[in-house]
Amino acid sequence: MFRTLLLLLLSVSLAHAAGDKSAAVKDSLKNYQQLIGPVDQVNPAPISGLYEVVTGDHIFYTDEKAEILIDGQMFDLKARRNLTEARARTLFAVEFDKLPLELAVKKVKGDGSRKLAYFTDPNCGYCKKLEQELVSIDNVTLYLFMYPIFNGSAEKVQAVRCSKDPVKAWDQLMQNGVQPKPATCKVPTEEVMALGRKLKVNGTPALIFANGVINPGYLPADKLEQALNENK
Repeated sequence: MFRTLLLLLLSVSLAHAAGDKSAAVKDSLKNYQQLIGPVDQVNPAPISGLYEVVTGDHIFYTDEKAEILIDGQMFDLKARRNLTEARARTLFAVEFDKLPLELAVKKVKGDGSRKLAYFTDPNCGYCKKLEQELVSIDNVTLYLFMYPIFNGSAEKVQAVRCSKDPVKAWDQLMQNGVQPKPATCKVPTEEVMALGRKLKVNGTPALIFANGVINPGYLPADKLEQALNENK
């Protein structure tokens, strides 16, 4: 009992000390806001003596004296994992239920109990691969933000969204290569493009899971299943 209490007190003490150091680093960085912008957070980094500095939508690293600033990616070579990217996904997660889902094409599979939103382009090769993987995924509600960033994509998006059944037209296009007939109607492409810019979507596909974490890129079916189950 005494040992457990001692360990608990030690943990609290260390956490408090780490918080004090982070606060001191953040205070020191106030002099450099014109260079890096307002500092939102300072947290201990995975490497001892290094601190994570969060400004807006960017992550920097600095030493405990705030004398050196590092702008770059941190990798765990053994695990072959980009630590900066993984951290950014959590830090800059969005509130899924506050997404303007009315701008998306909604597709319900099975009971629709799980949720996935994604930015996609009809001329994107990996977007087509994603659609093939999604064929085997059931019990999910999909929200497709059609994000035409490739040449000729805007016309295809227009045709899909103006068709009588946009979901069917999209599936036929992406899975079977059947081009929808040209059509004209009002579509929210400009609004979707603005949303993508706001969320820093620089490529397609970009997946947004129910917990708000954005995954930039295609995932195979087994990884999709895992992420959907973990992020209900």
